[in-house]
Amino acid sequence: MSSLRTYKLTAYEKTGKLITEETFTAENDDSAKEKGHALLEEKNLLEQTHRLASPAGKLLLFHV
Repeated sequence: MSSLRTYKLTAYEKTGKLITEETFTAENDDSAKEKGHALLEEKNLLEQTHRLASPAGKLLLFHV
């Protein structure tokens, strides 16, 4: 059984104001990317500046 890792998703307005900041768990970077993309889509934030960071600080999703 693999252990879950904690990922952090943030989205910003063009002004730099934070729109959302969420943490969630996933088994690996690929599932985290899928989950992060789904969250952004659900909140209609795909076109906003956003990033998804792994526990190691690696950017998995990034959009300006």
